[in-house]
Amino acid sequence: MIRLGELVERTRRLPVRTRIALVSAALTAVILIGFAAVVGRLVSNRLQNDFENDLQSQANQLAIIVGGQLREKGVVEGVSSMMVSPDSEALLVYADGGFYRGDEPLPRPVPPEPDEIVELGGLDIASALVQISQTSFGPGAPEGQIWVQYARPHAVVGETIGRLWLFLGGGVAIGTLLAGLAGMAVANRSMRPIAALTSTAREIARTRDPSRRVPQPESDDEVAELARTFDEMLRALDAAQTETEGTVKRQREFVADASHELRTPLTSILANLELLHDGLRDDGDDDERAAVGSALRSSKRMNRLIGDLLLLARADAGRAGVQAEADLARIAEEALEEVEPVTEGHHLTPQISGPAPVIGNPDELHRMILNLLENAIRHTPEGTNVRLRVRPVGDAVRLVVADDGPGLPRGMEDQVFERFVRGEGPADRATRNGTGTGLGLSIVRAVAVAHHGDVVADREGGGARFTVTLPLARDRAKRLERTLPLA
Repeated sequence: MIRLGELVERTRRLPVRTRIALVSAALTAVILIGFAAVVGRLVSNRLQNDFENDLQSQANQLAIIVGGQLREKGVVEGVSSMMVSPDSEALLVYADGGFYRGDEPLPRPVPPEPDEIVELGGLDIASALVQISQTSFGPGAPEGQIWVQYARPHAVVGETIGRLWLFLGGGVAIGTLLAGLAGMAVANRSMRPIAALTSTAREIARTRDPSRRVPQPESDDEVAELARTFDEMLRALDAAQTETEGTVKRQREFVADASHELRTPLTSILANLELLHDGLRDDGDDDERAAVGSALRSSKRMNRLIGDLLLLARADAGRAGVQAEADLARIAEEALEEVEPVTEGHHLTPQISGPAPVIGNPDELHRMILNLLENAIRHTPEGTNVRLRVRPVGDAVRLVVADDGPGLPRGMEDQVFERFVRGEGPADRATRNGTGTGLGLSIVRAVAVAHHGDVVADREGGGARFTVTLPLARDRAKRLERTLPLA
C-alpha cells in the first residue's frame, strides 16, 4: 500500500505541466462532487415526495370512485380494472382487516395508515378511507369501514433516482476530464516559453556558444522577465568569453614569440660554450672543464625545453607548420634510426607496412614519433622490447608504440598527455636520468590534433601502448574538397 509520503514524493517528480493539470482536475472534481451531492440529494427528495404525493392522490381518487359505486349500486365493480398503470394495484380492505381484490381475500394484510405511505415487499402502499356508511361488499362480507389501498413498486422511483445519480456521476467524471485537459492545455501554453528557454540553454551547453540569443515571449509576464534576464546573462558571458579568449590568445602569441626569440641567444650561448669546452679539453683546468660541461648540458636541456614550449605555444596559438603530403612510414623509419644509438639496452622491433601517405608537417611528425620512442625507452628497464607499428587501416593510418615495461599507472591514461606530468602522477617531477621535460606526450597530442587525428594511451599485456590515428592523404583531400567553397 502506497503511503501518503511516497505519493507526495512521486507527485513532486512529475513535470510541472502534469502537476498543474492534476491540481486543476482535482479542484474541479471536488467542486463538482459537492455540487452533485447537493443537487442529487435535493432532486432525489423531490422525486420521492412527488412519487408519494402522486401515490396518495391516486388512492384518494380510487376511494371516491369506490364510494360512488357503493352509494349508487351497493357493490363495487371491477376493482382490478381500477389500476392506473400496469405496474400498480388497487385493493379493498374491510374493517375486520381482510384484504380483498374483488370478492377474493388476499394473504398479505396491511393495516391501513391514513395519509401515510407504507412499504411492503418492494411496494409503496397508500391508503384512503371510503366515506360511506352501512354498506356491504359481496355476499357474506362484513360491514364497516372500507379502505382503498393503492400500491406501486418502489423501483419506479428508485430507477429514476438511480439514473439521476448516474447522470450526475457522469457529469462529474466528464467535467474532471475536461478540466484536466484544459489545465494541460493552459500549462503547455504557459510552459512553451520555458521550453524554448530550456532548448536554447541545452543548445548553448552543447555548443558552448554564449553568443546565441534567447527567444523573447510575446507576453510581458514573469516568464518574459526570466527570458530577458537570461539573455542579459548570456550577453555578459559572451563579452567575458570574448575578452578571456582575446587575453589567452595574446598570451599564447606572446609565449610563442618569446620562445622563438629565446632560441637565437640560446643558440649563440651553446655555440660559445661548445667552443670553450673544446678549448679547455686539452690544457684547461679540471674544475673549469667541469663547470663549462655542466653549463653546456644545462644549455642543451634549456634549448630542448624551449623547443618543446615553442612547438606547444605555436599549436595553442593556431600557428600550424607548413603541411604537405608525407609518408608516415618513411618518417617512422628515420625516427627509429635516430633513436637506435641511445636505446640503452632496449630492443627495438619495427613493424612498418608502407607507404602510409598523410598530409602533415614532416618535422612535427618526426618529433611526435621520436617523443613516443624516447618515452618508451626512458620509462622501461633495460632489455625491454619496444615495438613500433605503422600501417594503413581503412581510411586512416595507425601508428602504435608499445613496450613490455611496467605499464601506465592506473587512472593516468588521460593525465599522461597533460603538460609536466611524469612518473607516478602529476606531483612527480623526477625522471630516471634527468633528461625529461614532462612535455613529450603533450607534444604528441598537440601534433596529432593539429593533423586532424588523435592519440590514446592504454595497456597492452603488462606494458604501455600509445596509438596515434591520422587520416590518409586521399581521405584528407576529399574532406578538404567537401569543406572548401566552390569557386
